[in-house]
Amino acid sequence: MTKKQKRRTIIFYKDYFQEFFVKQRDKVKDKIIWTFDLIEEFQRVPETYLKHIENTDRLYEIRVQSGSDIFRIFCFFDEGQLVVLANAFQ
Repeated sequence: MTKKQKRRTIIFYKDYFQEFFVKQRDKVKDKIIWTFDLIEEFQRVPETYLKHIENTDRLYEIRVQSGSDIFRIFCFFDEGQLVVLANAFQ
């Protein structure tokens, strides 16, 4: 099995996202990690998962759905292929 090429790298701004992440159920954590893998690997990420927030200067949201729950993670790009996670909420 070959390792997939990463097109982007996700990093965290301070510890806002980590504080949110550790409070989530395992099923939600797994879905968030799956979505991050998709964002790191695919050249064109579907807007279902990564979308520019209108009327902002390059602010994006990562959307993760687990059952009827929707989680939003704010992020931006730095140096093109570096995704910086800021904060998240349900």
